Amino acid sequence: MDLFSLFILAVGLSMDAMAVSICKGLALKEPRNSDVVKVGLWFGGFQAGMPVIGYFLGSVFADMIEAVDHWIAFILLGYIGINMIKESLEASEGMSNDLSVKTLFVLAVATSIDALAVGVTLAFLSVNIWTAALFIGIITFTLSAFGVRMGSRLGAKYGQKAERAGGIILILLGLRILLEHLGIFTF
Repeated sequence: MDLFSLFILAVGLSMDAMAVSICKGLALKEPRNSDVVKVGLWFGGFQAGMPVIGYFLGSVFADMIEAVDHWIAFILLGYIGINMIKESLEASEGMSNDLSVKTLFVLAVATSIDALAVGVTLAFLSVNIWTAALFIGIITFTLSAFGVRMGSRLGAKYGQKAERAGGIILILLGLRILLEHLGIFTF
């Protein structure tokens, strides 16, 4: 996977965390710098860690399913993307301004489950997981911190749109992987 594809993947994965961060920013109204960093670290850390877990789970099975790995990547990324789009279209409840460990843990896990599945996909693509995880974590940290700041300024107007864009990006990335492996399309 080239750097551009990895960047697109990282942005796509971070959209749900960014959407939640925007809502947190809205609830906090005037977040402190420590709040911004705290949210960024939780989301970025989990988005970095989950692909590593998925990668090692996928590595165990990679040799057995190498012939169909591109289809698995396409299906997983498409499924995740469709779910993100579906969730973005559902009515969202107001977000509380609670930044407790329990709350941030639950939100970080919920927004990074898709990264676990992506980690499985990365194992099939023979990607350097440490570089990918670090990159995904940094992008998510940055966009989540930005989301808290922007949420306090712009409100929840863009949260659902960001999540929808992330879903579309993941679907397109899955399609690209499939078409490249089938020899139909190359970048």
